[in-house]
Amino acid sequence: MNKEEITQLKEQCRQNRCNILKMVHNSKSGHLGGGFSSVEILTVLYKKVMKCSPDWDKSPKHNERDRFVLSKGHGSAALYAVLAQRGYFLEKELMTFRQLGSRLQGHPNTHLPGVEVPTGSLGQGLSMGCGMAMALKLDKNPAHVFVLMGDGELQEGSCWEAFMHAPHRGLNNLTAIIDRNKLQIDGATETIKALEPLADKLKTFNWEVKVIDGHDIEQIYNALENSRNSEKPTAIIANTVKGKGVSFMENQCSWHGKAPCDQDCSLALEELK
Repeated sequence: MNKEEITQLKEQCRQNRCNILKMVHNSKSGHLGGGFSSVEILTVLYKKVMKCSPDWDKSPKHNERDRFVLSKGHGSAALYAVLAQRGYFLEKELMTFRQLGSRLQGHPNTHLPGVEVPTGSLGQGLSMGCGMAMALKLDKNPAHVFVLMGDGELQEGSCWEAFMHAPHRGLNNLTAIIDRNKLQIDGATETIKALEPLADKLKTFNWEVKVIDGHDIEQIYNALENSRNSEKPTAIIANTVKGKGVSFMENQCSWHGKAPCDQDCSLALEELK
């Protein structure tokens, strides 16, 4: 990836953060903290890595498209911003986020182009990803499955059943990306139920593990691309900052699921611009 591409992606990330902020402010509901922490991951994934297109969505002709599961379904605003930027629907529809009758619900739903499965209840996404990856293997389909998880949901036992299952079934067509912002709605993950040493645990479960800066465009791209060629399922631990991009939101669990008032929205937009 060259410098021009990285610069372009950084600008797209900035635009996505602005849209996420406006969406949550307009609806007076939504999740900014975890949305902001996952922006670079989602932007690189959809813009540079995944084999996907709005024209391919659910088309039998393009069954070899890559699949994506947003396990941390409450981070939907970030996914919607990226899908609109990728051309799955018009950007003006973003302002209908969480409104009655909108396709852009609080958690992703398959009524919206680009959404493979509905998600919301935490701890289920990786299991769905395993099922998709197994089906692709049986069909000899070369498509890859990417699952974006929150670190708080790793306290769910179902995640660890899936972590155990994927290597047993040889699902090297599966990549789990962990948005490791170290905060959840009630506080720090390590205070509530410690996950560390996370990388060592996943390696013990026989996963290929990469630890990266989840806001570094080049590191994200390289880790995602390399996961395609692994002999094992890959877990990418992306160290991120909750609320990334807005100083008074960064590393504050109070911004997990709070909508900004008019003044906070204006201040945040000034910083992002």
